[in-house]
Amino acid sequence: MKIIEAKNYEDMSQLAASYIIKKVIAQPRIKLGLATGGTPVGAYQKLIEDHKKNGTSYQSVTTFNLDEYVGLSGENPNSYRFYMNDTLFNHIDIQKENTFIPHGDAADSQREGEEYERLLNKHDGIDLQILGIGTNGHIGFNEPGTPFDSKTHVVQLTPSTREANARFFNGIEEVPTKAITMGIGTIMKSREILLLVSGEQKKDALHRLLTGSVDEEFPASVLKQHSNVTIIADKAAIADLKVNQ
Repeated sequence: MKIIEAKNYEDMSQLAASYIIKKVIAQPRIKLGLATGGTPVGAYQKLIEDHKKNGTSYQSVTTFNLDEYVGLSGENPNSYRFYMNDTLFNHIDIQKENTFIPHGDAADSQREGEEYERLLNKHDGIDLQILGIGTNGHIGFNEPGTPFDSKTHVVQLTPSTREANARFFNGIEEVPTKAITMGIGTIMKSREILLLVSGEQKKDALHRLLTGSVDEEFPASVLKQHSNVTIIADKAAIADLKVNQ
């Protein structure tokens, strides 16, 4: 793993965006795996700023999102499809038909997960996967105990994950109880992974990732078995950790 220390969230976002932009310029038909939540918002804003200022094009880029809430249509403001359109896609020149996110309102969510896995395989997987990390080590919505060989599947969200996401809703009672997520095995097929970590609340998770053992009870630990992982973390998340950069 390569560790890049950022001064703060703003710096982490800029470093992440610059990393992605270089990849897009070098490989215009790159397939990006994208994450949602609070951590990548700053990076997406930097991508938009660069696109408007420097004209970096996403015309030939294909994207796959990690997950989507079960029961929410893409028009729902709390869906990840709405989030991605509003936060990034509507502001760059990407072709919407090349942006893939599981359909949360599919009649059969289990089948939707299987179809999404087939779609990923059809496109020969992801070149660069952007990830965040949960305080309990989850990546995507893969909670502790998820098998490392799991494919795209439906998950029951834990109370802690629903509580963490309640800030995006009008209370925890509105947070869906299930989601469709890329499996850990699916994520690990990505040719490269970029993990973004910000804030003191993620310090313990990052510490366990870097110093702990590989264990399905801490899903992010599987990243130690990937050959090409870069971590960009701010000072608050790295804190007193001594890491090899």
